[in-house]
Amino acid sequence: MSEGSEPTVVLVVEDEPTINQAVTDRLRAEGFTVHQATDGPAAVAAFETHEPDAVLLDVMLPGFDGLEVCRRIQALRPVPVLMLTARDEETDVLVGLGVGADDYVTKPFSMREVVARLRALLRRVERAEQLARSTGRLDLAGLVVDPAARRVEADGAAVHLTPLEFDLLCALAAAPGTVRTREELMREVWGWSDASGTRTLDSHVKALRAKIGPDRVRTVHGVGYALEVSP
Repeated sequence: MSEGSEPTVVLVVEDEPTINQAVTDRLRAEGFTVHQATDGPAAVAAFETHEPDAVLLDVMLPGFDGLEVCRRIQALRPVPVLMLTARDEETDVLVGLGVGADDYVTKPFSMREVVARLRALLRRVERAEQLARSTGRLDLAGLVVDPAARRVEADGAAVHLTPLEFDLLCALAAAPGTVRTREELMREVWGWSDASGTRTLDSHVKALRAKIGPDRVRTVHGVGYALEVSP
């Protein structure tokens, strides 16, 4: 949040009252406007009512789980989502990222980490908006990327990407054929100052390959990734 701007609105969805209130209190102390929900249906209703700028979302919820909440709210309006999960298995993480979550923290977590991840997600949204204004339509060997419209086509077919998958693709497409290091991608896409979240990066690359084609993103082991431009 910049000085003089409207407070950022965050929706905290967590069925454990102690955790919900602790996260809410910390975010309010940091200057955010916070709304709360404790189950799946209430979360979707609160999202529609309060139109938050970001959502902190527990995976395990009564009513229906956080993955279903994420599907429903992303269908209504793309929004950065930070998943709160007690499960750290790759399958659960990939499912969450696949339905539109941007990042995740595993319980038990520190409030400092939650605030840092949330601020990083919000910075990413600002950078994505700047990119859309400054970058034109790209056509790379059958892969078409339109930042302004946030649309992607692969070999003539429309591709549905989550907001973070799209931003990652744009970061790679900004320098086609050039190897982007893990540190560069974590900084530009996630807003992190180091590569400590490389598992998150790897998961997103895996999901991106599944949608645009496995040969379009090249792995350079020990360095990073590159977007291939050869037909």
